[in-house]
Amino acid sequence: MKMLWTVWLGITSALAFEYHLEPVSVARGIYCFFGKPEVMNTVNNGNMVNSCYVDTGHRWLVIDSGPTYAYAKEAAAVMQRIKAQKNGPVIDTHVHDDHWLGNGFFEARGAEVIGPRLFNKAVSLTAKTRMQQRISPEAYEGTEIALPTRYVDTNETLRIDGEEIRIIRLTRRAHTAEDLLVYLPSRQTLFAGDLVFNDRIPSLRDGDLHGWIAALEMIRAMPLKHIIGGHGERTDGDALQMTYDYLTQLRDRVRDAIDEGIGIAEATKTIRLDAFRSVALYDTMHAQNVEVAYRMLEWDDE
Repeated sequence: MKMLWTVWLGITSALAFEYHLEPVSVARGIYCFFGKPEVMNTVNNGNMVNSCYVDTGHRWLVIDSGPTYAYAKEAAAVMQRIKAQKNGPVIDTHVHDDHWLGNGFFEARGAEVIGPRLFNKAVSLTAKTRMQQRISPEAYEGTEIALPTRYVDTNETLRIDGEEIRIIRLTRRAHTAEDLLVYLPSRQTLFAGDLVFNDRIPSLRDGDLHGWIAALEMIRAMPLKHIIGGHGERTDGDALQMTYDYLTQLRDRVRDAIDEGIGIAEATKTIRLDAFRSVALYDTMHAQNVEVAYRMLEWDDE
């Protein structure tokens, strides 16, 4: 029986899905796994998002656990090879499932998971997730809904191994109704979640143009060496520039269309931002963003 059990474990391990994740050293003690500039599909299997690890001295602070249990398990194993130490806590920057479906791996090992309270309203415990519907069953295997174990209702400051970690809760809808930023003042580094895209067009569907632009302007005023977004490999102090330029130009062009009496159907077809046409997912996301922006700005007095 013992031999059969050993053989079964070997077969299961051999069949387990592997992402072949490669960490990138962003700064002292900060490593990120950068996803592809794509939407989730059965080829990337959710590896289209950023997940980051911070060495605080005796543990790995995790920023966004990733799209599946298998992803989180593999990423954590890679980080243990870099430095063997405890994992957690985990901070989920927002409720989009590509960023947090790896929570279950860490929760099963006793890690605290911190996130916005919006999880209670926005996440169904019974419906299929977007990831489950769009990636392969092999990659999704073992993934379960694991909500944060502690919610953030206001700005908080953590001390982990003596390091100050500031969690900034935005008070206004930006990328989502509740976004968290993670600021490491001693390293002048900010984890901005999906407020920052720099290799693909952002999605406005759950957000607010004014709140998002205001959040980016707040970030620009901070003393930062590194801004690490939810999508894209650029991590310098100007890493937010593409997102800022895209959203402000989108706002201005849609406002002009409304002022000129152009209807939403025509605006969606005719408003083009040529400076961004070569950016990944422009053809997929831009028209949708125009429509969402138009509906926001149509009766807007701001």
